[in-house]
Amino acid sequence: MIDFTAGSAHGDLSVAWIHGQPRGATTADPPLQVHHYDRHTVILRQSKQLTYEAPFLYLLFGNHTAVLLDTGAVKDAQRMPLRTTVDDLIDTWLAENLRENYRLVVAHTHGHADHIDGDEQFAGRPNTTVVGKSVASVAGFFGFHAWPRETVEFDMGGRVLEVTGNPGHHEAAIAIYDAWSKLLLTGDTVYPGRLYVNDLPAFVASLDSLVEITESRSVRWVMGCHIEMTSTPRVDYPVGTRYQPDEPRLEMTVDQLRAVRDSGHAVVGSPGVHVFDDFAIFNGRCVAGMISQLVRANRDRVRHLVH
Repeated sequence: MIDFTAGSAHGDLSVAWIHGQPRGATTADPPLQVHHYDRHTVILRQSKQLTYEAPFLYLLFGNHTAVLLDTGAVKDAQRMPLRTTVDDLIDTWLAENLRENYRLVVAHTHGHADHIDGDEQFAGRPNTTVVGKSVASVAGFFGFHAWPRETVEFDMGGRVLEVTGNPGHHEAAIAIYDAWSKLLLTGDTVYPGRLYVNDLPAFVASLDSLVEITESRSVRWVMGCHIEMTSTPRVDYPVGTRYQPDEPRLEMTVDQLRAVRDSGHAVVGSPGVHVFDDFAIFNGRCVAGMISQLVRANRDRVRHLVH
């Protein structure tokens, strides 16, 4: 049995994430990039050539259960062999850590299409549970009694995840703190990009909750599911971008999380787009902001054709 109580001594994020190919490139990126943060924690990124969202997925191993957090933005198993990749990773892990009747739970940071489209690949997989996307399904599976302001434990076999409701971007969103890796997984609530807010009071309450977690637990990194900013402060890549050579790091610090929290409180009562150094908050429908995104994207395409 693996002792997960002490926590991992370190995690490796010295990885260059594949960020797409320039227009006209003759090479193709792999559909999935796989990186072992540690021997029991895997981070995957889907190819920008297959989906501009290029979401990050997380595969966590415990003694009797593995958790796959999100299934990404591509349904077609031929183009995006997520099930095959996950099966291979589990088989490799089991070859090194002999287990019988090993279970897989497929859960989601939230129920938007770019995080659930690969679910169908796991239909019929033995010893597998695919958690639903509604509040009732999520709360019922994890055992919430006071959604969302409650932290519940999910035991993977010595590796115990702390799960809390994280609405604001999506009503059934969750965040997960993993004491083994010391990662705080925040889905689309906090990441270096455009934070789309459907319910600002719920959003800031979730941010308050996330900051409280960092005050009582050892958090090494805050990990979201996308990269949309550039390395230049206050500048993002427009929606639809498939080549991002100047990306910042995926991992964010606790101080950056606090900055998101403080900024969320600052824009209460102010619908629209609010741009900060490492992220932008899209508060409400933001029609003008989305039109601006489309104009920027089209301008970049025209500039490429001209040059």
